[in-house]
Amino acid sequence: MTAGPIDSSGPNLRQLIDIPTLARWLDSTVRHVRRLVAEKRIPYLKVGHFIRFDPEQIRQWLAEHAHEASA
Repeated sequence: MTAGPIDSSGPNLRQLIDIPTLARWLDSTVRHVRRLVAEKRIPYLKVGHFIRFDPEQIRQWLAEHAHEASA
């Protein structure tokens, strides 16, 4: 039995984003995102030697680190 092609539209697979994409998403620099990864301050995945981010995990991370304005 041979495995068929991976169906990326399946419910369990999400599109992962790379460092430059996340930097644009956060309106930040690539250097800053790399520092967050090096300091393990942001959720990331290692795929081989590549660093990737799950957009849903990043949304949750942003929500957890949001600060309310004080009155």
